[in-house]
Amino acid sequence: MSLHFHWFLPTYGDSRNLMAGGHGSSMAGDRPATLKYLNQIGAAAEASGFESVLTPTGAWCEDAWLTTAMMVETTETLKFLVALRPGLLSPTLAAQMASTFQWQSEGRLLLNVVTGGEDHEQRTYGDYLDKNQRYARCGEFLDVIRRLWSGNGPVDYAGEYIRVENASLQRIPDPVPPIFFGGSSPAAGTVASQFADTYLTWGEPPSAVAGKIAWIRDLAEVQGRTLDYGIRLHVISRDTSEEAWAEADRLLAALDPATVEQAQQSLARSGSEGQRRMRELHGGGSAYSQASDARSLEVAPNLWTGVGLVRGGAGTALVGSHEEVADRIAEYAALGLDHFVLSGYPHLEESYRFGEGVRPILERRGLVQPRSHRPGDLSGSTAFLSSRR
Repeated sequence: MSLHFHWFLPTYGDSRNLMAGGHGSSMAGDRPATLKYLNQIGAAAEASGFESVLTPTGAWCEDAWLTTAMMVETTETLKFLVALRPGLLSPTLAAQMASTFQWQSEGRLLLNVVTGGEDHEQRTYGDYLDKNQRYARCGEFLDVIRRLWSGNGPVDYAGEYIRVENASLQRIPDPVPPIFFGGSSPAAGTVASQFADTYLTWGEPPSAVAGKIAWIRDLAEVQGRTLDYGIRLHVISRDTSEEAWAEADRLLAALDPATVEQAQQSLARSGSEGQRRMRELHGGGSAYSQASDARSLEVAPNLWTGVGLVRGGAGTALVGSHEEVADRIAEYAALGLDHFVLSGYPHLEESYRFGEGVRPILERRGLVQPRSHRPGDLSGSTAFLSSRR
């Protein structure tokens, strides 16, 4: 087997500390999300062996399509897992944009479909459907896109929310971009089982993740489909476990209690089932007031909920030595996960820490293919020493 590793592109900014906001709330970091800085992260992710970078979508970050399109020329092999929000543009236009991106990037587009979990944020875009209606529309949207990408002639479609007539594409994307999809509600499971290629979950404990995989797998089986599975996590990996937890302690100590309280009040209003599950892991912030150190927020071996105290969306991190982080990844992989979408603070430095610390361990274990180096590349050799052993 060979696992797939993806990094995160913080198009709202970056920081050495945990950043509050996201998932419908404003978000900004100490390092602005300039194209110059994002290109540095892209280069670091590419050099560290990551397959792609996940780019978020929402009113709290820069536009995913425009940002990644500008980064194509500064990378060579890195793919872009671009967030797409159905309902904010027509399915025919979305299919055409994906086709153009795939052609110009020479096949480096992946799509992460985000239905939208926050009513108030959707309304800022002029979308007044409720959550279940959004998922129903998302299903119709993806149905049209799949038909267009099949190339089997013009598409006529008349659904409850989507209607197109004689729709076609001048160019069919080659390859067709794989669709990543997340969601923990019953409506999300229905859409994922019908149209997703990879189902993504946020970083819950292994037992909970196993349950979600079984749930989606059963739904997909009814549709006659087989999906891949992935997980979204932060990571704090160091040479020793003590160093990693010391960094988690530093991140926790730097939080302002007022910021935590404000963030939790905002996240408590979320309509996202996945966000509710993230908050439950740390008690909605109640554990923070009683936390003596970072490890008091550890809900499973090396799984830390501190990030979710202030950040919406993915709120857990793998914390430990490089060996321990590799152990946890292997544990999740044994459940059936193929894709790991990771991030860390700051994203530039932490991509190298994972690539230099954890990835070689996974390569030795046969969980990921060794990185191939170009002819003349001296990576992995030490000056003045023979490479023979």
